[in-house]
Amino acid sequence: MNRILIIAAHPDDDILGCGGIINKYKNICEFKVIFIAEGSTCRFEDPNSIEAQQDVQNRNNMGVKALQYLGINNFNFYNLPCGRLDQTPQITINKIIENNIKEFKPDTVFTHTNIDSNKDHHKVYDATIIATRPGSGVDRVYSYEVLSSTEWGFKQSFTPNVFFALEKEDVLAKWESLKFYESEIKSFPYPRSKEGILFLASFRGMQSGNDFAESFQLIRENK
Repeated sequence: MNRILIIAAHPDDDILGCGGIINKYKNICEFKVIFIAEGSTCRFEDPNSIEAQQDVQNRNNMGVKALQYLGINNFNFYNLPCGRLDQTPQITINKIIENNIKEFKPDTVFTHTNIDSNKDHHKVYDATIIATRPGSGVDRVYSYEVLSSTEWGFKQSFTPNVFFALEKEDVLAKWESLKFYESEIKSFPYPRSKEGILFLASFRGMQSGNDFAESFQLIRENK
């Protein structure tokens, strides 16, 4: 991996799914993160209200701080309507991803899985599969897991087939960056807690013979 594009439905999905490997490889690989939807307005009766739009901006600011904490300064926010990507033409999402691939030229892409409880994640997965089809220049595509969404799908479990070993400092950096999303953090046993982050990293580490790890599903690879 040299140039890595992380595609997230909402600000915080990137950290939850890939925060550990971002910290591990930040001085080795070049990263870019794109956020398709804004992650806030679905919580408001009127998504166009001043309060809702202020929350969008606040969440974007949190996203910037979280990534900069990990040393990443290449990112874009597209702020499509949260919780309403199923009402957005598929081609709109496809083109956002395709244009970033043409501009950034990643060899590796990380995106959502299609088993999450959050339907926006499914739309982003579908668009990524289209945008990274053979001939796109992308050599490998992975799906990542997002705490409080992937494990809450229930009908189907996330079955990783690729593990990246992490040091404890990578896991703690992931947690520290996630803490910028103050509205997303709750006490354990809520998954988005320090204990939740450490538990998942320990569990994936145990599965793969490491102290800590992040796990992924390899969707496609050109060897």
